[in-house]
Amino acid sequence: MERVHKYLAGAGVASRRKCEQLVASGRVTVNGVVVADLRRLVDPERDSVAVDGRTIHPVAAHTYIALHKPRGYVSTVTDTHGRPTVLDLVRAVEGRIYPVGRLDMDSEGLLLLTNDGEMAFGLTHPSREVPKTYVVTAKKPISPRDLEILRKGVELEDGVTLPARADLVDESGRVVRMVLREGRKREIRRMFETLGNSVERLIRVKFGPISLGKLAPGQYRRLTRSEVEELRNLTMYGKGSSHR
Repeated sequence: MERVHKYLAGAGVASRRKCEQLVASGRVTVNGVVVADLRRLVDPERDSVAVDGRTIHPVAAHTYIALHKPRGYVSTVTDTHGRPTVLDLVRAVEGRIYPVGRLDMDSEGLLLLTNDGEMAFGLTHPSREVPKTYVVTAKKPISPRDLEILRKGVELEDGVTLPARADLVDESGRVVRMVLREGRKREIRRMFETLGNSVERLIRVKFGPISLGKLAPGQYRRLTRSEVEELRNLTMYGKGSSHR
């Protein structure tokens, strides 16, 4: 027995948070009866669970993909404005998968996709503080004072950012490697705006223990078993580090 939203997430319907919203909005039925209580338990062997009238079956196996998202693609399953989505790049992958978190349209780099709703929930939940590494090219040189502000936390309209790692990576003074442990919307771009600067290019090169590596823009690969296990450790034990 498991809670209905967890069953849906495990079946690859969507992330756990999205599945909670599906239940709360009355779009889920169990044995033909609408349920809106997240505490509702279901038995996968006996109960028939449906979303918008479509019966949901457990997936036989989970899929885990690392994609190099190019600029110009949105990190959603569909887009009401008709813009290309990251799923257009993984059409050859069988079954339904969806992005873990997002990269904005003008950003590029590593994006994970899966049908494992529980893992997706764990990797994006704020309490886990999963580290994500970016290489950021700014329009103007970044001063030592700017670096200290980035490291200590920046005051944004939705609160102060968590302390981050920020280190210059070349002599131009415009390229900085940053490690963040939260995932607010356009967070890095807004951080630089508060410094009177702007971001010309933003590439995510690492998500937790998974690296972008040599994937070219638009290319993807399946994660190895050891990589999946490392991600599971993060979601199980949290705070951005594997259990030892």
